[in-house]
Amino acid sequence: MKDIQKFSFNEEINSLLKGCKSVTVPKTRPELIKLAFGGGDANSFDVCYDVNGKSYTEATVVRCKNGAALNYTEDYMRRRDPDCMVIADDLPTDKPKFNQTYGQEFSALRKDTFDWLIQQDLMVVPVMSGGVEYGYETVLIAPKNAAFFACGLADLQFFINIDEYKGKFKPKVVLYLAPPFRHTFFKGKQMVVHNRTEDLYEMFSYNLYPGPSAKKGIYGFLLHIGEQEGWLTAHASAVKVVTPYENEIVIMHEGASGGGKSEMGENIHREPDGKILIGTDRATTEKYFLNLSESCELRPIADDMALCHPKMQNDSKKLVIQDAEHGWFLRLDHIKRYGTEPVREAISIHPPEPLVFINIQGKPESTCLIWEHTVDSNNLPCPNPRVVMPRKHTPGIVDGTVEVDLRSFGVRTPPCTAKKPTYGILGMMQIVPPAVAWLWRLVAPRGHNNPSITDTVGMTSEGIGSYGPFLTGKRVTHANILLEQIVASSSTRYMVIPNQYIGNYHVGFMPQWIMREYIARRGSAKFKPEQLKPARSSLLGYSLDSLKVDGQYIRKAFLRPETQSEIGTKGYDAGNKILTAFFKKELEKFNTPDLSPLGKEILSACLKDATLEDYLAFIPMRY
Repeated sequence: MKDIQKFSFNEEINSLLKGCKSVTVPKTRPELIKLAFGGGDANSFDVCYDVNGKSYTEATVVRCKNGAALNYTEDYMRRRDPDCMVIADDLPTDKPKFNQTYGQEFSALRKDTFDWLIQQDLMVVPVMSGGVEYGYETVLIAPKNAAFFACGLADLQFFINIDEYKGKFKPKVVLYLAPPFRHTFFKGKQMVVHNRTEDLYEMFSYNLYPGPSAKKGIYGFLLHIGEQEGWLTAHASAVKVVTPYENEIVIMHEGASGGGKSEMGENIHREPDGKILIGTDRATTEKYFLNLSESCELRPIADDMALCHPKMQNDSKKLVIQDAEHGWFLRLDHIKRYGTEPVREAISIHPPEPLVFINIQGKPESTCLIWEHTVDSNNLPCPNPRVVMPRKHTPGIVDGTVEVDLRSFGVRTPPCTAKKPTYGILGMMQIVPPAVAWLWRLVAPRGHNNPSITDTVGMTSEGIGSYGPFLTGKRVTHANILLEQIVASSSTRYMVIPNQYIGNYHVGFMPQWIMREYIARRGSAKFKPEQLKPARSSLLGYSLDSLKVDGQYIRKAFLRPETQSEIGTKGYDAGNKILTAFFKKELEKFNTPDLSPLGKEILSACLKDATLEDYLAFIPMRY
């Protein structure tokens, strides 16, 4: 118990740690990795719990040459359930309350959870959530046999060696891990219960997939802190793009899970002959290519969470950000063969230290390969393979704060034709006024065929800022914070970028990669008015009438989908009706007295089919 004395816990936690079978406080990452295999030299380790008197194997951890390969025994556990959060406290929230959902107060289950934990061998893992400089002390209390989960948390957040910490480590948030209750109370569902108290933010994770708790649960805590203080943590990746001529530009890419955040930090994908496949016409199967002799250099900044702390802002009139994570939860579903993403393949095959792989096939003492995805029970590859990658292993990583030149918002779009119109009417680059950029962040479409979560049917919203599923408080409060941020950052510009399809062309993530190359080569996200053509949909701002990259013009069909013969203006306008109706439906959630006066004006205008000129009048757009 000597190590526990270095923490400042409340009486309840102290009693738990004194009464349990044993307590382990890992000091180093190699110690965590060893514990993931039961603390010994075994090549595989089953993570089992007693469920109603029977042993149930939740997951298996396999020792590979390059790390630990974790696989769950159920397909369902391999992705985040979008409806896995409930709130136990009485603070303001838009999320389901525990007592309303389950017909009883959380106090009984909370007591049962502590009663179960006190019978276990436990581990206590200290980390800093949100960074060392601006972050918050956090502790994981978990059964010792779930050390793989602890290792993932330690990589994602900022792992602390308690022997090196100055003073007492007093947590602002505690994450309790109790997997069996998924079966005994929640009928097999992933659930995370948030309990916001005055002195301590509690999270009870009743499942072993780290997405809802070790990652998004911690994100929820950061959003809670920001909500109290008037700032936010953006759901975004960011990259500094450096051209062959040493021009630099910083792009922050936001969007729902699957919206291309991780992909924004990837090198542009090429065909075996070096060409770049822009897209494929589904009607004719004709392929369109781009020759790019030299790509821009990428210096990654953030992968999924960008801290927008007020202490970092300056007088530049640009948004200033810093990565809120120590490691990145990289999705690898698009890497299906060797050579797709050489940088990440090289790091994962020959890492400086063992990595944590999730939903990737692993054989004892072999090398875990990130394109060999676990096969689900339907004999198809799991759509959510992951690796937890400490950011320090990424070449060219940018530490510290940066000013954002361009904020893009990614949307997974389905194919669109005149016969089957959809919201897939976005061109390769839609330059939008700040007021429209705000509306996109309120609506935050989850989009087409999302690989990261279990429910992807139709067009649904990821919620305010695209971080809605992780938000414990009130969406309208964050709508106001987002609008204040946009108004204050008048020199940062905005785009909406599709992925997967542009009209009837399959494009994958190519639009954002080409946008990145184009904007960086221009040296600015500014456009002259004559370069922009108002889109047929005011929600899409402006389209480019022409686009030239490295001396080659991109076909107009990629810029303005209505010029595709399979769509035309009829199909486009039908798709716009779908998009507009979706916006109006989602925006009604914000139509409350608590919305700021400017927000009310913009929202009201949208509900009345505002024109592009109307949106420009609210917040000027700097060309």
